Amino acid sequence: MKILSWNIRQGGGTRIANICKGLTDYNAEIIVLSEYRNNHSGIQIRNLLLRAGYRYQNISAAQPNENSAAIFSKLPSNQKLFPNSDPTYGHNIVANQYEAFTVYGMYLPHKKKHVLFDFLVKESIKPTPSILVGDFNTGKNYIDQKGDSFWYTDKLLELEDNGCVDAFRHVHTDVREYSWYSHQGNGYRYDHTYVSNSILPVVKNCHYIHEWREEGLSDHSPMVLVLG
Repeated sequence: MKILSWNIRQGGGTRIANICKGLTDYNAEIIVLSEYRNNHSGIQIRNLLLRAGYRYQNISAAQPNENSAAIFSKLPSNQKLFPNSDPTYGHNIVANQYEAFTVYGMYLPHKKKHVLFDFLVKESIKPTPSILVGDFNTGKNYIDQKGDSFWYTDKLLELEDNGCVDAFRHVHTDVREYSWYSHQGNGYRYDHTYVSNSILPVVKNCHYIHEWREEGLSDHSPMVLVLG
């Protein structure tokens, strides 16, 4: 089973057809999109993925010009929205609850004050195991970037203290790999997958698809969690 998460950059724009072709060819059971937008581009994505079998679509009520998160699934689930998770960014986290776990898809704002991490910490200690995926817009300083400009690193550590594990580090330990690059060529690992400890026995792989970023489909590399 594959869960693919991807920041498609400002709703996808003119890249939508190629984005959706990549997604449908890859054929993950669950897709999480960051910087999804509730506008004409979003409708195009929903229709193209619906034709490819992603019948269960979880979209928030974000305004058309707002970057938000969305989940597209081939598997039935209970869909959850959290409009009260943050006073300003309440549409940036959505969740699909499956029998074995809950998938939280997110787009956390870049260097802006929010309480979405506090919300995630509370959600992560619920009895049902959690899978947290998407663009966190942060990481660990000097590890997920060369410098120390990340905000909210302390909140990642709090997630780990509450039993969540960085799936990429679980598989690849201390490998240096980045999911986004600045115009100056500086790399940052903004995109993450965190899983509850109880899910670790079925984590087979967690990796990035850098080719899609290098081909210009987006400025972020998609991330894939493989369970089995």
